This record gives sequence, structure tokens and C-alpha cells, in this order.
Amino acid sequence: MRASERAYQALREDIVEWRLLPGQLLGEVEQSERFGISRTPVREALSRLTADGLAEPHRGRGVVVSQVSLEDVRALFELREALDCRAARLAARRRDPRVFEGLAAELEAAAAPGAERGGYYELVERMDRAIDEAAGNTYLASAQRSLRLHLARVRKLSRTNPDRLVRAAAEHAQIARAIAAGAEELAEAATRVHLANSLQAVLTTPVREWVAPAPPLDEAG
Repeated sequence: MRASERAYQALREDIVEWRLLPGQLLGEVEQSERFGISRTPVREALSRLTADGLAEPHRGRGVVVSQVSLEDVRALFELREALDCRAARLAARRRDPRVFEGLAAELEAAAAPGAERGGYYELVERMDRAIDEAAGNTYLASAQRSLRLHLARVRKLSRTNPDRLVRAAAEHAQIARAIAAGAEELAEAATRVHLANSLQAVLTTPVREWVAPAPPLDEAG
């Protein structure tokens, strides 16, 4: 794997997982030392992150992790509603029932009281991939990939709300059951309910969970 690709993937994961917070400076020197590579591949990685919208220029000097505003979240969910609801309908029409029955069982287990939910996000990602595959629309899947990069970041805010994780797992299970049954309208309706609840959960997350302290004065310029 090229050095720039390795740096890009590691930094992207750190941003999505909130190990790097909005407003946090991504210094070339610091990241070069971290990965043991020169500044050129780091610069390439930061450029890709900026193109993805996960990083942004900071006062003309360096790059910081991009902010996530309430307006951004609402806009993402407006697009998500259009894409996810359509994908759910198509998946219900073209699905392999066994795939979604299996996912529903796993999601119901994750929603059970006292269940271990450490692998919940990986399970949701598997369901996303299964819906994409069942829907069978490459253009829709391409649009979803770009959207989900940002949604994965927003989705992780629910880690601070265990009750929401339980409800979300149950909602995903309902979607999977509807798709398995080939119930297009029910799959779309269950998806719409899940998205509305997810948006409300994110919008009520304390703002302090969203932002990092301002960069030091010598870095802020």
C-alpha cells in the first residue's frame, strides 16, 4: 500500500470515529512523524480528505478536521431519506430473503436487553452493503457511498446514547424483516421512521460532543 493511501485511510478512520475532532489541526509535520513518512504523501492524504469534505483549509495555513453543523446534518438526512427509502423499496423487490432474515435476527439480538453491542456499527454496515447489492442499481450505490462517508461520522454520535443504540437496532431489524418479506411499502415506511428518529437523536446531542477546542494561538495564526 502506498504511503499516501495508508495515511489517508488511517486519518479518515480517525475522523469518522471521532478520534480526531472537528476543528483539530492536521499538521503535516506531526502526521509525517506519526506515520514515519515524508510530508509529500501526507500532503496527498490531506488533499484527498479535503476533497471528501472531512477536512478543510484553516485560515490559509494548514488543514483542520471539518466542522459538522446542524445545517449539514439536516442536509445529509434530506438526501439520505431520498436515497435510503428508494434503496429499501428496490431491495424488497429484488432481495434474497435469507440474507435479510439473517440480518434481522442479528439486529434483534443486538437490541435485546443486556446484549453486547460492540459490533453494532459493523453489522449496520453489512446491512447497508446487503441493501445496495439487493437493490442492484450501481448509480444509486455510488451516490450512497459518498453520502455514507459523512453519515458514518454523524452516526457515531449515538455512542453517547446507549438507549438510542437499542432502539436503532430494533428499527434496523424491522427494515430487514420488511425487506425479507418483499414488503416494499413497509420497508420504505420503516426506513423513513428510522431516519426521523436518527435525525432527532443527532440534533439533541449536546453541542460539546461535536467540536474540538480551538487550536493554540501559534497554530491558529
